[in-house]
Amino acid sequence: MAAPSITPPPPDTKPRLAVYKFSSCDGCQLSLLNLEEQLLSLVSAVEIAYFLEARRRVLPPPYDVGLVEGSISTPEEEHRIRQARRDCKFLVAIGACATSGGIQALRNWANLTEYMGAVYPSPQYIKSLETATPIASHVFVDFELRGCPVNPIHLLELISAMLAGRKPNIPTYSLCIQCKRLGYPCVMVAGGQPCLGPITQAGCGALCPGCHRACYGCFGPMEQPNMPPLSRRLESLGLSARDVKRRLRSFNGYLEPFKQTSDHYEQLEQHRQW
Repeated sequence: MAAPSITPPPPDTKPRLAVYKFSSCDGCQLSLLNLEEQLLSLVSAVEIAYFLEARRRVLPPPYDVGLVEGSISTPEEEHRIRQARRDCKFLVAIGACATSGGIQALRNWANLTEYMGAVYPSPQYIKSLETATPIASHVFVDFELRGCPVNPIHLLELISAMLAGRKPNIPTYSLCIQCKRLGYPCVMVAGGQPCLGPITQAGCGALCPGCHRACYGCFGPMEQPNMPPLSRRLESLGLSARDVKRRLRSFNGYLEPFKQTSDHYEQLEQHRQW
């Protein structure tokens, strides 16, 4: 998503940062905390006004930047994200849950009542939306950072760009570019593994291919992914329609075009079963 122009704050004031949590595992907030040494410089450059994972002190809005982790899965979260949008000048969705619905969006293809009955002893007390959806499905988002979890260096780059009044420099090309730059052999060509790297946005540093494992699409689809050729390649490696569908329905399964392609393979699966 293209970032709007950002006007840096006056030199005598610090921009105010808010970090919100919705339905998620807290992993993206921990990515920010794991910056460690860089976090000390960040704290001196911004005022952390709202960040319940890190401190109990809460300053009232408005906030200059809001970082949002998690998907919208309950009616209460629907209300809170609208309030967060009103409170923040610049709202950023961070991580797979916030940008695509995350793992919890897998329920969007299932029967929610059956899920709740299997998990909770008293499901009648659970208030949940029928679907788990990304932040952008409810409010306008100024920028999105992909990943499960989000890359902490990307977080640092985003906040640094805000302070400098420039556009964040976040890659949108495929993971294959990172593999080539690092000199890794292609796990699909050389190893015959069903890798999603050709259609996945770079950002993890090619972590799985660096361990001789296929990419699982943690950073979601790259800019303009070419899905049909990769789908045919996965089939040629022996994956069934069900296998391709399940491989696409993971961290970013509800994000287009992963969703479109997995829905197509679900129809093929049902047709062949019939």
